[in-house]
Amino acid sequence: MTATFRNGLPRYEILSEQALATIDAGWRRLISEIGVEFDHPRALELFAGAGQAVEEGVVRLDPDFVLEQAARAPAEFVVRARNPERSVVVGGDHMCFTAVQGPPFVREGDERRDATFADLERFIRLSHVFPEIDVPGSVSAEPSDLPLDSRHLDMVRAALVLSDKPLIGSQISLDAAEDSLALARIAFCDDLAEPSVLSNVNVNSPLRYDGRMLDALLVYAAAGQPVLITPFLLMGAMSPVTIPSALVQQLTEVLAGVALAQLVRPGTPVVLGSFLSHTDMQSGSPGFGGPEAAVGLLCSGQLARRLGLPWRSGGGGLTTSQTVDAQAAYESLHTLLPAFLAGANVVVHAAGWLEGGLVSCYEKFVVDIELVRMLRHEFTPLEIDEESLAFGAHDEVRHGGHFLGAAHTLERFRDCFYRPLLSSTENFERWTRNGSLDAADRAALLWREALERYEQPALAVDVREGLDEYVDRRRRELGD
Repeated sequence: MTATFRNGLPRYEILSEQALATIDAGWRRLISEIGVEFDHPRALELFAGAGQAVEEGVVRLDPDFVLEQAARAPAEFVVRARNPERSVVVGGDHMCFTAVQGPPFVREGDERRDATFADLERFIRLSHVFPEIDVPGSVSAEPSDLPLDSRHLDMVRAALVLSDKPLIGSQISLDAAEDSLALARIAFCDDLAEPSVLSNVNVNSPLRYDGRMLDALLVYAAAGQPVLITPFLLMGAMSPVTIPSALVQQLTEVLAGVALAQLVRPGTPVVLGSFLSHTDMQSGSPGFGGPEAAVGLLCSGQLARRLGLPWRSGGGGLTTSQTVDAQAAYESLHTLLPAFLAGANVVVHAAGWLEGGLVSCYEKFVVDIELVRMLRHEFTPLEIDEESLAFGAHDEVRHGGHFLGAAHTLERFRDCFYRPLLSSTENFERWTRNGSLDAADRAALLWREALERYEQPALAVDVREGLDEYVDRRRRELGD
């Protein structure tokens, strides 16, 4: 049994066959003539052993070889959770949602501050409470109050202890990747023969994989654990300014990483990642939630389906806004909606992202939950049958009446329409009497109420002791 939402509506595809052919020729030329740099001797050794051209750290790949390797990856796979009912399916028409990942700062109401370990724990608890989030992750806030070299131990342990949903492991270093797998083996009481730990490997765009990311990719692939391989492309900075060129670069970078993962272990689950947005050409700052990103998302989903690979959309509720305002809402919708339209399988940063990814925000987390809830409702196929036509209601009400008191309405009024979590439908007078709360104010109440509802999932005493012992021992070994 799995908990993943299934997107039952048709996909919105905007690329013609001619456009697809042009993009296909583009990535083939880029990967074979310019190539991709790999800052890791093991990666270079694997490519050279497979007959690819390796020169001074740059690998020029045969496009047909790359596609042969990509074909080894499964089109769909299950990532198990500690609680089997919370396992998720990645691929097909399934959608998996993760909380925001990575920000060093936190916003709570009007306060913006450095993130702490207590913040990370609260975000994991929120992700556990809200069913719209399938994967809490271990870095919804980067805790500044823990030592840098060993903080990944506490973060991964927190994700395993405070939630029984699937785990995202750390990928910041070789130690972090290996420790994530070791902690997962303790939590699952086995050797992870099944996909159990998601990881996200970012490409150091343009056209380069750095040593730390490659350490993580090699470790997770060797263990047969799923890897989200994601270029970080801000057009105008990390890629050319045109969307087609960015798509070509994105495919080149992803497919090179996919090929490497399959050389390490054929059949390793991989996800084609996209994180495609623009750079503000006046300020040089990243821009999120713009129309170019939406178009890039629609194209990326179509290209991933053509390759037969699961697809991570370019973010979830992304925004450059500094606070929880209208800009934060409409920019987030502008990245979430295309992800649904294009059939994303993994939506990272689905709740809590603010200020271009620098901030994890409690109120924004709830705003994004409302957006995801509404879109999941919207993308559930409409059931049309004789009963839904409600002829009996017309027969009862006849001409010029109203349906509020009709038997058909009274039988269904409790659940016939979407019930908002956050939105207000009060009239002005009632809204004023209740304090004139705006969406951010109401979101503040809701995330605190959610934390009060939180119940820590069961975990065997010996497993908890094993996790604690491992963390304490490794912290000493790492010098912290």
